Amino acid sequence: MSGSIPLWVKIAYTVFLAVLIPNYWRVYGPTNFLYFCDVAAFLTLFALWMESALLASVAAVGIVLPQILWAFDLGAHFLGLRITGMSAYMWNPKVPIFTRALSLFHGWLPFFLLYLVKRLGYDHRALRVWVVIACVLMLVCYFCLPRPGERPPESLKAVNINYVHGFSDDVPQHWMPPWAWLTTLLIGLPFLIWWPTHLVLCRIFPTRGGI
Repeated sequence: MSGSIPLWVKIAYTVFLAVLIPNYWRVYGPTNFLYFCDVAAFLTLFALWMESALLASVAAVGIVLPQILWAFDLGAHFLGLRITGMSAYMWNPKVPIFTRALSLFHGWLPFFLLYLVKRLGYDHRALRVWVVIACVLMLVCYFCLPRPGERPPESLKAVNINYVHGFSDDVPQHWMPPWAWLTTLLIGLPFLIWWPTHLVLCRIFPTRGGI
């Protein structure tokens, strides 16, 4: 291990979340914190103060690849290109500028997590833990939370959290039956996103925990 996390890093990140949480709550509503990225942000806070390799690893395996893709998507918008639409809300004039500025954490958090994993080591158990957390989140979002189009026109409250009904907040996807889309996410994300990330992290960082 490279050593503990400096105190100023812990304090700076804590202050950032102390600003972000009430702002997001007011603008998007409390259910917004069920997004994978927000859950990872909270895990990162606990990982920092506990200096927990497991918690840092869980957050990293879950969001490093998707959030790097978010950063590319944001950059593509500057060039007039559309890759995934993941960052489209950053261009929504209804969203306060300060809130959009806070949302830039999606771009730097994956690299911050890589820094933490480098300092603390990568825990092999992270993949299993994240898959359980993510699958529970997707099931809750699918069965209990608002679907695309189920909010007033002027509202910014979160709908279709974690894209369990497709990639649009306005209409559900029509490529396949809703249950098939959910099943695709529950199976596809672990095998196509999180497992490859796990393998890369195992290879490039010191490892801890069981296989």
